[in-house]
Amino acid sequence: MSAREFEILTRDAIYQGFFSLECLTVRHTLFKGGWSGAISRELFRSNNCVAVLLYDPDLDKVVLLEQFRVGASLNSRRAWLLEIVGGGIEEGETPEQVAYRETIEEAGCEIIDLIEIMSFYTTPGSSSEHIMLFCARVDSSAIGGIHGLQEEGEDILVTAIDAGDVFDMLEKRKIESAISIVAIQWLYIHREKLRKQWLAS
Repeated sequence: MSAREFEILTRDAIYQGFFSLECLTVRHTLFKGGWSGAISRELFRSNNCVAVLLYDPDLDKVVLLEQFRVGASLNSRRAWLLEIVGGGIEEGETPEQVAYRETIEEAGCEIIDLIEIMSFYTTPGSSSEHIMLFCARVDSSAIGGIHGLQEEGEDILVTAIDAGDVFDMLEKRKIESAISIVAIQWLYIHREKLRKQWLAS
C-alpha cells in the first residue's frame, strides 16, 4: 500500500461566526502511486464535541431531548429533532467534564456513572466535527420538563422513555439525528450486559 501523505496548498477564511468556514486547496497521495491534482474543498470547522446517552438501568429508560435544529429546518414539519445530550469541548475542558456539565445544563440531572463508547467524525467529507460518545448512568425517576441555557437560546424538552419504546422509535424512523442513532444502536447491542454491570455495582 502506498504511503499516505497530503499537503494543504492554500487555506482561505470565508466566514467566522459561531462556526467558521474555510476554503482549502489540497493534494494527496494516490493508492495507485503518485499524487492527486489540486483539489478545492470547503471545510466547516467546529469544536470537537461530546455526546452522552443517558440511561437508567434500574427503570430501563432512555432520556431523550427534543429541540429545534436549524439544520433540519428545510423540512418545516421535522425541524424539532429527538436527540441525546451534547455540546462542544471548551478550552481547558476534558470530554468527561463536558459530559457532566452538559447533562446538568440540558437534562437537569446528574451522572452516576460514565463510560466511553467510541469516537467518530460525523460528516468528514465537509466538516471537522469529531464526537466523543459516552453512555451515562442516571436516575430517571424525576427527569423531565424544559431545560437548557436561556443565554444560548436553548429550549429543550426532556423525557425519559422506556428503552423498548426508544428502539421502536428508531425502527420507525422517528429519530433522525445521526449521533443519537449511533448511540441508541450501541445500547440495543449492549443493553443487557450494561444492565448487569451497573445493577451489580
